[in-house]
Amino acid sequence: MTRILLVDDQSIVRVGFRTILETEPGFEVVGEASDGKVAIEQAAALQPDVICMDVQMPVMDGLAATREITAGGSGAAVMILTTFDRDDFLFEAIDAGASGFLLKSSEAEQLIEAVHALARGDALLSPAVTRRVIERYAGQGAAAAAPQAPAAPSRLEGLTEREREVLMHLARGRSNAEMAAELFLGEATIKTHVSNVLMKLGVRDRIHAVIWAYEHGVVAPGS
Repeated sequence: MTRILLVDDQSIVRVGFRTILETEPGFEVVGEASDGKVAIEQAAALQPDVICMDVQMPVMDGLAATREITAGGSGAAVMILTTFDRDDFLFEAIDAGASGFLLKSSEAEQLIEAVHALARGDALLSPAVTRRVIERYAGQGAAAAAPQAPAAPSRLEGLTEREREVLMHLARGRSNAEMAAELFLGEATIKTHVSNVLMKLGVRDRIHAVIWAYEHGVVAPGS
């Protein structure tokens, strides 16, 4: 059972999301919160698997709440749900530790699939958003690599040759299916390699593995 916490200051939005999600077998909405402060309390008390988090809320906004929840070691994956397709929201959400970013205008099936993806331990970004993330962090890679370089070699040395190859593909925005086709491996095998890469690098999900690779100069912009 995938346990879900809904966070939005509009009750009608929470009702709509609950209605959509609870039609899916295996989903259970275990709680709701109307602001970021209550979301932090609910996340600690209810231990959800996935948190659907609004951005603009009273008392504490969703980005600040996400940062506190992820920094506190919560095992929940946070998906930002917002009306606004804004780069500042997107990159602040990723920096805060969010694993997904979805517009509220998305279809019901996209919301359901997004929750499934986060529950599996994957990250969820649309292809267009993924390209924006790669472009942003690729552009920062050379500048960011120098001060962080000492941490990179030791973690990279812990990766097998195949895991390094998977990391390179991740950094180029490849999906598991694309990697499986290019490397002539099964998707289940790719998923295992991705999980090992995330664990060894100490990152939450594939989005943050991409960021790590560019920040540490593992992948050069345009490579």
